Amino acid sequence: MDGVRSDVKVVESPRRVRVFDAFLRLFALAFTLVAAVVVGVSKETEIIPITPSLPTLHLQFTAKWQYMSAFVYFLVSNAIACSYAAASLVYSLAVSSSFNQDAVVLVLSILDLVIMALLFSANGAAAAIGIIGRDGNSHVQWGKVCDMFGAFCHHFTAALVLSLIGSSAFLLLVAFAVLGLHKKPK
Repeated sequence: MDGVRSDVKVVESPRRVRVFDAFLRLFALAFTLVAAVVVGVSKETEIIPITPSLPTLHLQFTAKWQYMSAFVYFLVSNAIACSYAAASLVYSLAVSSSFNQDAVVLVLSILDLVIMALLFSANGAAAAIGIIGRDGNSHVQWGKVCDMFGAFCHHFTAALVLSLIGSSAFLLLVAFAVLGLHKKPK
């Protein structure tokens, strides 16, 4: 007996792949949208006592996302990623089988990669500023800001986590596109 041999190949259903692709795009859309909204509405005003001399001064300070360029970059990047996720979701669902699917997948994969890189760079920039705000920097005499503006820092931390989840959805889209290219018959 020389065994049983089969030439049957297990191929992932194109419908299942498209549903998973659409789910990841919807997931990325939702998380980047919520991250952008949370940052866009976060603002905190506090009265902070300052004691440079004998009488204590009570001054009002406001923390806004517009005051730091890294936070502006974070918000704009999440808005761009959200817009792209919405457009690519509509496009990937609307494209018919008459189009060249390989070209559509390639273009979407390249754009997914660009958006993923944009989001991860914005997340890194915002996280770096957030760490300085939380811990300060004694070498350049920057004090801790999150001790005074706790709600603002908590909102921004939540937005950063949401954006990282959205970035991971784009990472999965890119990874599955690369795996799909690897599995294609030659």
